[in-house]
Amino acid sequence: MYDYVRKQDNEVFAALEGEEQREAEGLELIPSENYVSKAVREANGSCLTNKYSEGYPGKRYYGGQEFTDKVEQLAIDRAKKIFGCDHANVQPLGGANANIGAYFAWLDPGDTVLGMDLGHGGHLTHGAPVTYMAKLYRFIRYKMKNIETGEIDYDEMREIAKKEKPKIILGGFSGYPRELDWQKISDIAKEVGAVAMADVAHIAGLIAGGVAKNPFDYGFQIVTTTTHKTLRGPRGGMILSKGIVSSPLKAPEKTVENLPTLIDRSVFPGLQGGPHMNNIAAKAIALGEAMQPPFKGYAAQIVKNARAMAKVFQDANIRLIAGGTDNHLVLADVWSSLSLGGKDAEGTLDKVGITLNKNAIADDTRKPFDPSGIRFGTPAITTRKFTEKESARVAELMIEAMQNKSEEKKLSAIREEIRTLCKKFPIPESFV
Repeated sequence: MYDYVRKQDNEVFAALEGEEQREAEGLELIPSENYVSKAVREANGSCLTNKYSEGYPGKRYYGGQEFTDKVEQLAIDRAKKIFGCDHANVQPLGGANANIGAYFAWLDPGDTVLGMDLGHGGHLTHGAPVTYMAKLYRFIRYKMKNIETGEIDYDEMREIAKKEKPKIILGGFSGYPRELDWQKISDIAKEVGAVAMADVAHIAGLIAGGVAKNPFDYGFQIVTTTTHKTLRGPRGGMILSKGIVSSPLKAPEKTVENLPTLIDRSVFPGLQGGPHMNNIAAKAIALGEAMQPPFKGYAAQIVKNARAMAKVFQDANIRLIAGGTDNHLVLADVWSSLSLGGKDAEGTLDKVGITLNKNAIADDTRKPFDPSGIRFGTPAITTRKFTEKESARVAELMIEAMQNKSEEKKLSAIREEIRTLCKKFPIPESFV
């Protein structure tokens, strides 16, 4: 592997080899990461990286698009079938780009968006003050009303929406372990004349596998997502929408019915130049994998494994935000439970070959770079064929490591057990 890199650039080769070994011998628990198939990796490194393809299938600005049109149309058609939408823009380079593209399509500078508070599980692109989007648009926020159960205060959401009249009400999260009530959000949006938009970056694979609800079934007009995480594809994004699909070369009236065309024009030429066709080919392959029968079992196992890990933490009296999980991720308050900051916990678990991320908890009193919590999830270990048994054991080892963070002998023994688990459950090369 990497034969040409090895011949040409030893420094990059060493980094690639090191990463291959790190992934093979350690467990990936960051909820937004996963392992892709060899087919996805091949497409991502294919000859399509050479090709500029500004525009959309059948409407490009450069010649030589016979095969780029085929792969992009495949990705579009597969996304539409999986998520039950009228249109799919598969060109966004990531989830952030997808959200920004959706904002640009519908909003004018100064317009209001109602989204989940970052501290209560939202995402940076949902209006965090440090982002440029927060300077361009006016973001207001809703929260959980009960941190111990994860219940969202939908009554407060409705009152805020009636008062502030947002143009978009955004449901979605990056650190929320429960399922949102898509119907309530959709009803509130309809009541105040807002577009209902969902960011399902974290749960797209669960939706595709039929174990999480699809916002389109509840009247949402826009759904954005990444293609990695639970969807198990290359790093990238998509904007899915309901409405009338017309030519992106014509500027349409800004109506809900025209959202697909507004979105296409927002992404290109509004936000991005030439799409990364190699990445789009890899998206098409991953979407094809998600349409195969085994994917449903994979998605269901992700949730089972997350719940098994959550139970181990609860049995050890470690506080979990929202009291458990309904999806792929768990958010644990290690500061109040173990007197351990999130940064220290992350570093300790790195030593034993368990990768996760420090994470703020709701209303955290500690600093963002050393918060009270850790966030971990099961997409990647489920790809390795872990079941509830192995997932529970990993949770036990995590707690053991955090409780013995200064005991090098103990940490070394845990590291060896993790290596043994990884050898028993290697990263698969194919999922179909």
